[in-house]
Amino acid sequence: MGAETTPSDISQAGADSLRIKWQDGHESLYPVRLLRLACRCARCVEEFTGQPLLHSQDIPEDVRPVRISPVGRYAIQFAWSDGHDSGIYSFEHLRKLCPCCAGDASGTP
Repeated sequence: MGAETTPSDISQAGADSLRIKWQDGHESLYPVRLLRLACRCARCVEEFTGQPLLHSQDIPEDVRPVRISPVGRYAIQFAWSDGHDSGIYSFEHLRKLCPCCAGDASGTP
C-alpha cells in the first residue's frame, strides 16, 4: 500500500461530507451519499455480473454514517442511517472515488 492509498486522517466534515487526508499530501472530500451509493457489498452489487442492485432513488437524500470503523489496515466500514452496514470500503477504492481526482490514484485533479 503506497502513500496515495494510505490515509493519515479520516474525519467527518459536517453532516454531508467525509474528509480523508492521504499520506501523499492529497485531501479528499466525499459527499457521504456518494459513498453510500458506491457500496460494493453483495446486497448492493450482483456478485456474478457486477450489476448494481442499489438504485439512487432507494437511498434517502439525507443518509449519513452513524459509525465509521477500521477494517484492518486496508479499509473502513460504515454503519449508515438507512440501516445498511455490510459494505467494506478499501482505501484503494476510496482513493479512486475521490471527486477531484476522477479516479486518478496519483492525486492529480
